[in-house]
Amino acid sequence: MTAPFDTNSPDLVSWVESANAPETPFPIQNLPYGRFRRDAPDPWSIGVAIGDQVLDVQGAGLFHSSDMVQWLTLSRAQRQAQREAISMALQHGTENRARIAPYLLPMSKVEMGLPCDVRNYSDFFIGIHHAYNTGRLYRPDAPLLPNYRWVPIGYHGRASSIQVSGHEFARPKGQVNPAGAAAPTLQPSDRLDFELEMGIVIGRGNAQGDAIPIDEAEGHIAGLTLLNDWSARDLQAWEAQPLGPFLAKSFATTLSPWIVTLEALAPFRKPFVRPPEEPQPLSYLEGRRGRELEAIEVTLEVWLQTPQMRAQGLSGDCIVRTGLAQAAYWTAAQLVTHHTVNGCNLMSGDLLGTGTLSGEGAGQAACLLEITEGGRHPLRLSNGEERLFLNDDDTVTLRGYCERPGRRRIGFGDCTATVRKARA
Repeated sequence: MTAPFDTNSPDLVSWVESANAPETPFPIQNLPYGRFRRDAPDPWSIGVAIGDQVLDVQGAGLFHSSDMVQWLTLSRAQRQAQREAISMALQHGTENRARIAPYLLPMSKVEMGLPCDVRNYSDFFIGIHHAYNTGRLYRPDAPLLPNYRWVPIGYHGRASSIQVSGHEFARPKGQVNPAGAAAPTLQPSDRLDFELEMGIVIGRGNAQGDAIPIDEAEGHIAGLTLLNDWSARDLQAWEAQPLGPFLAKSFATTLSPWIVTLEALAPFRKPFVRPPEEPQPLSYLEGRRGRELEAIEVTLEVWLQTPQMRAQGLSGDCIVRTGLAQAAYWTAAQLVTHHTVNGCNLMSGDLLGTGTLSGEGAGQAACLLEITEGGRHPLRLSNGEERLFLNDDDTVTLRGYCERPGRRRIGFGDCTATVRKARA
């Protein structure tokens, strides 16, 4: 990621004053991409977040198209060159300020859409602590299935029900099989859960039949987002055998509106270390570089706001704090390579979910199924309320950020949705 100047330098300051505030998730060192529009009938445009503003990159002459697919298909070198141009245009002291300023819009005044049209969605299961904790609920003597340490487990999800942060959704219905019942029933889920995940957005695709080698995999990744894979645990328990999740997952998935690029994440990389007693990956998942700087340090949080908290003017409780690097058993590059090793063709805008990113310690379980141990021990909130699973009108917000001494803190923006009553 060598460049004429360091776009990640903590010394960079922007003439957009809100980008210099210590608490902003979008300093000039970040520059994530998303899609916005001024009014609902308008087509989507490509925007870059800077402080509390959105920069219209096409209007400012910094990109040739308003089509996000055109950006996704850029090579890493081309994306880096564009990042440099945007950074230079927004730096304090630039001669381009007067030309660029008219194309900045307050983030509060625009509608944010999905960061790209999601063509296909595959969800993985890379959180080993989540796999172990949920596995022991059903298989106490063998929580991890024999293949877990050898193959990145995943399933194909539903792209059509992915929605951007800020939207609400109705509680799903489906078949459940209550204990002791003579037959299953159709009913609204009463074990609705969140899952704290990250999304990997595919940039350049591959031809059908051509696998993506592990050493080239990151060249096919545009960046990362936050992802909430809502799950109806009672539907899932009944339907998941033998083919896995179906209606329990397909009703809604919430995505943050910003793609944080691998270039912005470069200062927060570290070696991916798998303990020596663990099976080492097969050669197609290892590569010439091994695991140098393959892991990405992202702190992840889940905030829960109940209707009662909202009525009291409370922002909610942080009920989970964990991290991508400590949770992940497989890297983003390994997921891309494994997904294509059979000849599957990924497309620009495809989304890969990591699976639930639970840590090992207290307060790091990243879904209510784990937190409540299968609905046996309620989560007690700061205002005295309790939850086994989500109630109607509960709002869940995912947050993520990267920080390291000597570097500017960067964030992913909120990934928020509210559960509404099941529809008649």
